[in-house]
Amino acid sequence: MNSRSLPTLSYQQFDADLSLDVSAEAYGGWRKEDLPFSMKHTALVVMHAWDIGTPAEKPGWFRAVEYLPRSYSIAETVFPPLLDAARRADLTVAHVVGGSDYYSHLPGYEGSAAPTVRRPKPDPVYEELVDYRLTKVFPGAHNQADIDTGQDFSPYARPLGDEGVAANSEQLAALCEATGINHLVYVGFALNVCLLSSAGGMVDMTRRGYLCSTIRGATTAVENKETARAELNLAGALWRVAVLHGFVYELDDFMTYLEAQS
Repeated sequence: MNSRSLPTLSYQQFDADLSLDVSAEAYGGWRKEDLPFSMKHTALVVMHAWDIGTPAEKPGWFRAVEYLPRSYSIAETVFPPLLDAARRADLTVAHVVGGSDYYSHLPGYEGSAAPTVRRPKPDPVYEELVDYRLTKVFPGAHNQADIDTGQDFSPYARPLGDEGVAANSEQLAALCEATGINHLVYVGFALNVCLLSSAGGMVDMTRRGYLCSTIRGATTAVENKETARAELNLAGALWRVAVLHGFVYELDDFMTYLEAQS
């Protein structure tokens, strides 16, 4: 069976009620309905599922990137059964990579469709502001050396065989066009930064006309001092996906659906 209904989370971002103190409290909000899902035209996209090393090996990474322990836990416990179920069900699995070159040797990476990026010409003020951000915003000059050492695939999310590997939006679009994919379900790290705005992420692919969804439980978000305890940025990122890009699936629902297809 190539398609049937799958429980799907969407968010009703209307109607505001101006008679209320907070007009948005009248929005319909989250709702879950059975909606169609096409195995043939959908890909599970594993993005930036990285092995950085341990805190002892790369303390700079872990000082600057607080979500790494959560991403490691999700990769170890969620990705093996999820990817196995997707592969057994013949759902297309693709991988979006970034950072250092840990992927160009793979058979699924063609290395074509490189983007043309025109960068602005720096001036002394620009360079001073960039340096300020490096030292005072992210990642901190004392952490940069560890981050520059790069990354590798998580051992729980390595591409198998000739599964497609893309390093930018152009390459991901080429993979999709070759296989008739029009819906991308992203998992990986982190939802509110890389999965949304990095090369190959939802913002770029939405602009190209793709539906871009995610699976709650198979991703996490970058949190800050004020949001980390309650993971408020993750909640906001899931809402953003549902309103601007596609849909949100519950992990258990998605797994049950895949198991029924195999």
